[in-house]
Amino acid sequence: MKFRKSVFIVVYSKNKNKVEFLVLKRKLHWKGWEFPKGGIERFELKRSAVKREIKEETGLEILKVKKFNFSGKFKYSKKFPDRPNFLGQSYSLYAVEVKKGKVKVDKKEHSDYKWLDFKKSERKLTWKNQRYCLRIVNKSLQSQKM
Repeated sequence: MKFRKSVFIVVYSKNKNKVEFLVLKRKLHWKGWEFPKGGIERFELKRSAVKREIKEETGLEILKVKKFNFSGKFKYSKKFPDRPNFLGQSYSLYAVEVKKGKVKVDKKEHSDYKWLDFKKSERKLTWKNQRYCLRIVNKSLQSQKM
């Protein structure tokens, strides 16, 4: 049993001095709120996986992609039929700035989305590791001149 390689993607949009983060309401495998993420396909580069996942899960136009020097892993709480050989996921953290617009959620995985400020996003996210990743990205954005 091994960990499935994946990317965590904190998606945000800037408007003047305001930053909003995109959170998605998960319905496949578990219920709750998350940011876009996904597995890296065989022979796929991580940056390519980020772009593919954003297109598949949001349909939004990417303006900027940034890789963070942060990674982690987690075990699944149960076995998933579509992931029989994996006991969890390992992930690398990315942030993606997008042009804010109507999100085209992947109806198989998600049922809704919200654009929220940092505090509301942090409260909305279901998993501790995703809240931590959000804080890393937010701190980076705060240190930049907007």
